[in-house]
Amino acid sequence: MYQPTFIEVSHDISVQVKPVYLEEESNAVANKHVFAYFITIKNLGSRTVQLLTRHWEIENASGKTHEVDGEGVIGQKPTIEPGGEHTYNSFCVLKSFRGSMKGFYTMQADDGKQLKVRIPKFRLVSHVLN
Repeated sequence: MYQPTFIEVSHDISVQVKPVYLEEESNAVANKHVFAYFITIKNLGSRTVQLLTRHWEIENASGKTHEVDGEGVIGQKPTIEPGGEHTYNSFCVLKSFRGSMKGFYTMQADDGKQLKVRIPKFRLVSHVLN
């Protein structure tokens, strides 16, 4: 099954997201829908950057938004050299078959400048709806 990939570039940093519905972890009767997302952050610029914090806006099918802020990603504050990348995956649980996520990372360049790197808005859609 085709899974869309969402990409956004800001401040010479590319953020690529590939969401996947986890049917085996979900329970439609209990309104529990689990989505994994796989992220690749690529440094396309000439400065080394470090990911400091993340901000997520998670929207469910009814349009209700929940915000999440935290340090790093999955317990790490990766440093990404020019031409390098960092990959990780995480998950989100919704009470509906569909929703979306978007956000940003706060990164610090090696010159001390802080950058707000956008995470593209990506759809969370169960293949059960198809």
